[in-house]
Amino acid sequence: MPVEYSPYLFIVVLLVAAVAFCLVPLGLAWAWAKKFSPRKPGPDKNAIYECGLQSKGDPWVQFKAEYYLYAIIFLIFDVETIFLLPFAVAFKGLTAGAFVAMLVFLLLLAEGLAWAWQKGVLTWK
Repeated sequence: MPVEYSPYLFIVVLLVAAVAFCLVPLGLAWAWAKKFSPRKPGPDKNAIYECGLQSKGDPWVQFKAEYYLYAIIFLIFDVETIFLLPFAVAFKGLTAGAFVAMLVFLLLLAEGLAWAWQKGVLTWK
């Protein structure tokens, strides 16, 4: 007589495996650090080491937010070209629904460009 398993048993097994897959390496790293790491904090151990040189000055450097906004806008329109290329290659074989979907996609991107232009993101100060 075959044994019937609950359909949720497989979900629970996979959930336990996923949690174990994350926690076991963390536990092993923690145990390794407890066993083999020296526990002597001091000025040499807490010193910042970068390329063998002593650090000078304040580590906090302020970046302008405009750089990030330019980068994000570049990524958005770079991804747009990645999506437009297959559409352009297969244009004659597509249905009207695919054409409308691409028009909606282009409309959303144009709306994003208009928003960025209106907010002054594209003006260099």
